Amino acid sequence: MCINYIPTTRAVLVEYFGVDDPGYDWKEEVWQDYQAPILIQRDGRRQALISSYGMVPKRKVQLGNKHYTTMNARAETVGEKPTYRRAWLQGHLCLVPMTGFFEPCYESGKAERWRISMADGTPFAVAGIWRAWQEEQGYTFSFSQLTINADTHPLLRRMHKPGDEKRSLVIVSPDDYDAWLGCRDSELAKTYLVQQATGLLFGMSIPRQQ
Repeated sequence: MCINYIPTTRAVLVEYFGVDDPGYDWKEEVWQDYQAPILIQRDGRRQALISSYGMVPKRKVQLGNKHYTTMNARAETVGEKPTYRRAWLQGHLCLVPMTGFFEPCYESGKAERWRISMADGTPFAVAGIWRAWQEEQGYTFSFSQLTINADTHPLLRRMHKPGDEKRSLVIVSPDDYDAWLGCRDSELAKTYLVQQATGLLFGMSIPRQQ
C-alpha cells in the first residue's frame, strides 16, 4: 500500500498529461487528507480535479466513529466494500499523476523509506477511484488509489515488513489513459488492474533528515 507520494507540478500536469491548469497549488508531498490533482474524463476530455487523498476524509467521519485509512482500495474487493463499491460500479475511475511514491523496506532489519519512481525519471499515473461530496456551496471530491498483489514484483515485493502481504499501486500505461478514464464497465476495468511497469521502476533509500 502507499500512504505518501509526490504529485507532479502544475506545469507537468498541463504539458505531459494534457489538461488545463486547475489553478490550485498543492504540497510537494501528499499524505492522507491532503489536496492533490487527479485526472477524470468529462465529455470525452481529460480534466484535472482537485481532490482529497483518502476516499473518506477525516472531516466526513461522524463523531464517535473510527477514522479508517481509505487511501488505498484493494482491486480484489473494491466492488464489494461499502466505502468503494458505489464509485467502482458507477465507473468513477481516475488517474493519480505523480513522479514517485514511498514504501518502507526492512531488508536492513529496520524500516527504511524508499522512493519508487520510473527509472527514466518520467512522470506516471496510477489507477484510482473518486467520489463527490455535496457541500452547502457545491461539491468537494476525494479519491483512493487501487492496489494489487505484488508478491512476484521484482522491486515491490521487497517492501513492507517480512510476512506482510506485498501490494503495488497500478501504474497505467500512457496508451491506456483515456480508455481507463472512459471505462464504465466494472468487469472490463478489472483488466487494467495488472502490473504493466514491472521492469521500468527504480527504487532508492531516502536518508532520514537530521
